[in-house]
Amino acid sequence: MQRSKTDVWVGLFVLLGAAAILFLALRAANLTSLSLSSTYTIAAKFDNIGGLKPKAAVKSAGVVVGRVEAIEFDDKSFQARVTLAMQTRYTFPKDSSLKILTSGLLGEQYIGIEAGADDKNLSAGDTVTTTQSAVVLENLIGQFLYNKAADTPAAPAPKK
Repeated sequence: MQRSKTDVWVGLFVLLGAAAILFLALRAANLTSLSLSSTYTIAAKFDNIGGLKPKAAVKSAGVVVGRVEAIEFDDKSFQARVTLAMQTRYTFPKDSSLKILTSGLLGEQYIGIEAGADDKNLSAGDTVTTTQSAVVLENLIGQFLYNKAADTPAAPAPKK
């Protein structure tokens, strides 16, 4: 009797561990917030998407209002074309703007949407034209170093 009680507790502990590992795997793959609500798709073009990945969040005022559905390269405009699946319960004006943001200093990237003031709302198949690309940390550091080098005065010529 004592042995079967111990076996039940060990089995329960193993199941709990397996559930924790499954949760962490889904969390790492950014799949923990699967939504079954209906969506509509919109598109946007960016010069640089940085580390943006499919299934990344689309947020407005900190609230997740959609997900990145697909990322493709447009070989005609040489830009990244990002397709977004927006939840139908959230509507945004046609002149809304999108920007790629980062959670924290080195966190995951997501798309932020800022509502515009147009009377008409975005609908399925629309393309958002006002976008701001991701800030690439390496470019910022290079620009900072270049500006610092340009600001330093030249060394005076040696006297004879």
